Formats: sequence, C-alpha cells, structure tokens
Amino acid sequence: MMPEAAHPRTPVYRRILLKLSGEALRMDRQLEIDPAVVKRIAREIGDVKAMGVEIGIVIGGGNIFRGLSASARGMDRVAADHMGMLATVINSLALQDFLEKEGVPTRVMSAIRLEAMAEPFIRRRAVAHLEKGRVVIFAAGTGNPYFTTDTAAALRAIETSAQAILKATKVDGIYTADPMLHPDAKRFESITYAEVIDRQLGVMDATAITFCRENHIPIIVFKLLESGNLKRVILGEKIGSIVQGETHG
Repeated sequence: MMPEAAHPRTPVYRRILLKLSGEALRMDRQLEIDPAVVKRIAREIGDVKAMGVEIGIVIGGGNIFRGLSASARGMDRVAADHMGMLATVINSLALQDFLEKEGVPTRVMSAIRLEAMAEPFIRRRAVAHLEKGRVVIFAAGTGNPYFTTDTAAALRAIETSAQAILKATKVDGIYTADPMLHPDAKRFESITYAEVIDRQLGVMDATAITFCRENHIPIIVFKLLESGNLKRVILGEKIGSIVQGETHG
C-alpha cells in the first residue's frame, strides 16, 4: 500500500532505502566510476536529505566486477562473490566522498569487516545513524556469497524499518519487455509482487521480491539520471512503477 496522502510538498516517506546499481555510477564506458555522474547523484540525494528524509543506500558492484559472470567463466563462485562484495565497497566509498563534499554526513557500514575503511554493520547502530540525520551506505551486500545486492537492499530495508525501496535504473519504470530492445513494450504504473515473479520481469531477484512481499515494503522503480526524479518520488508523484501488494492502490 502507498503511504497516506500528504501535503504536495511534504515527503510521503520518512525513511527509504535507495538501491543503486554499480552501472549507475558510470556514463562514460571508459570509466568504472564517473566523477561527474557520482557528483550528480550525490546532489540529488543531498536535496532529499535536506527535506528531512532518512536515507539508506545499497550499491551494486557491476561497474567494477560481476561475481556471477566470473563464476560462469570458470572462477570459483564463492571467491568471485567475495570479489564482487569488495567492488561494492569501492563504490560505497566513492559515493561517501561525493556526498560529504556536498555537506551530507555519511557513514559506510560493511557486512564484512573492514575497520580501516568502514564500520561493521550493526543494525541498532545503523538505525541510530539514520535517526541522527546521516546517510548510511550499506556495503558488501549481505556478507554472504550467492546473495545479490538486490537481496541485500531488501534485507537492510527490513532491518532498518524503511518505508519503501527506491530502485534507481536507466529506464523510467517496469516494462513488459526491455524497452531498449522492444520499443512497443508497455510500462506498468503498478504491479504486484506475484506478477513480477510470474512474468520474470527482472526488477529484482525472486528472493528480494519475496522479502519485500512478506514485509509489505513497496518497491518504486524510476529513472535516476533525470534531474529531480528522486525528490519527485519522495514527494509522492506518480513516477516510474510501483511494486506492491496483491491489491493495487
């Protein structure tokens, strides 16, 4: 269910989990992390933070290393997934740097122990950081192989009592097929968790979708690199697509 209606310029979410892909940090294919893109994302997050919204973030590592792809090419899956976790730490530290340059207090909390660079993830400490107005970036996935950063995002959203997961993508919502390949694909304004799984739409993996369904956390899929979109979602504007309960509304 969507939150109750609010004043047009009042955030409808008090606490959110923003899911970014590693690919979101690059536009120039020659750069794994594009400073101009990360700066732009940091400004969007800073604008929302200034509205009093508490923000947790999970970033993938696919711009640097994809564990599943490496496994498919013969690397041990556990070793490959551990390398993927380290890639998410690199991305998290990059985003932290740009957020703090924008004056946004930020903490990186890692699911694997890296005390020289990040705090260990402790749920109560994470919630305390959020309540104190710090953006918290959750790095290293769940800390376990075989689990995606989508599942990590769902888990951290549940653990921190986030009201919604905002999944930022390169397209403006969920479609019946890849709109880049199929121009006639139709966009869903609203769709249920079950439909996402049954249609194999690839919004998030099935484990993440199941976590969200069981804990009644809506997922809003929207286009990230369109100026002001993150703020519009927070203000309750109907942008992108929402995945929610079995009854739309």
